[in-house]
Amino acid sequence: MKFTVKFLVFVLATSLLASCQRDVYLFTSFREPANEGLRYLYSEDGFHWKRIPGVFLKPEVGTQKIMRDPSMVRDKHGMYHLVWTIAWKGDKGIGYACSSDLIHWEKQQIIPVMEHEPQTVNVWAPELFYDEDEDRFIIIWASTIPHRFSRGIEAEDNNHRMYYTTTKDFEEFAPTRLFADPGFSIIDAVIVKKAKDDYVLVLKDNTRPNRNLKVGFSDSPLGPYGQISEPFSDYLTEGPSVAKVGKEWLIYFDSYGAKTYEAVSTKDFKHFEKINNRISIPEGHKHGTIFKASKKDLKRLLESKTAE
Repeated sequence: MKFTVKFLVFVLATSLLASCQRDVYLFTSFREPANEGLRYLYSEDGFHWKRIPGVFLKPEVGTQKIMRDPSMVRDKHGMYHLVWTIAWKGDKGIGYACSSDLIHWEKQQIIPVMEHEPQTVNVWAPELFYDEDEDRFIIIWASTIPHRFSRGIEAEDNNHRMYYTTTKDFEEFAPTRLFADPGFSIIDAVIVKKAKDDYVLVLKDNTRPNRNLKVGFSDSPLGPYGQISEPFSDYLTEGPSVAKVGKEWLIYFDSYGAKTYEAVSTKDFKHFEKINNRISIPEGHKHGTIFKASKKDLKRLLESKTAE
């Protein structure tokens, strides 16, 4: 009997400790006109989000000194890495900084990913993906190089393709290469690992008649991605962010035409269910990426002196 009671106490204590140490979801964010800097939302369940007051990194690089589309991952050592859009047009790089606690940031700089292409119009919406198999970070982004690719009714300076580079330390970077050319203008792409050798690319078809979200499939994080789906979102939607919650994959996105923030749920990236009635997002949130952080880091953020 004593053994049973001690065992139950042990199990309960272990369960409570695990619960206390469980990661939470964080959602990087910004507000228009994008000159303030990095903000966060947080969620315990992946569906209901609350704002963390304050701005945690002011953009200081680039000609326009803005921060749009902040994308973040946590590496295996607990360090957080952040990339973002630094300009609408003109600049040929992306912003980068790193932090051990999500509050104090180091090495803010420009990664000149398109400096070798002098005709580059823009460098938009960089996304970070950690490739566990190769122990490397993949950075993808959208750029326009006029007259480089076939187009529909888009202007030459609005005909995007996706590019990428890789790095192991954010100090040395592989040469920039073409990442995705699905035959149409594409932006806001996100790499998702479903399982080993099973990857999904969630993307925005940015052609003028469409401007909606689709998915493609590959057996490698670097593609090529084929079997591009029909759209799973409405007209004038962008900025997908993906989170695994239980057995569901949640895809959040900015429905800028309707001026709402929305989400769908899927288990296979082939069948999608609207779940707007199951989510809550603070007003004013603009799209970033969803990642995991420790409860310790969340507590530190909520208690930070940067809070408004």
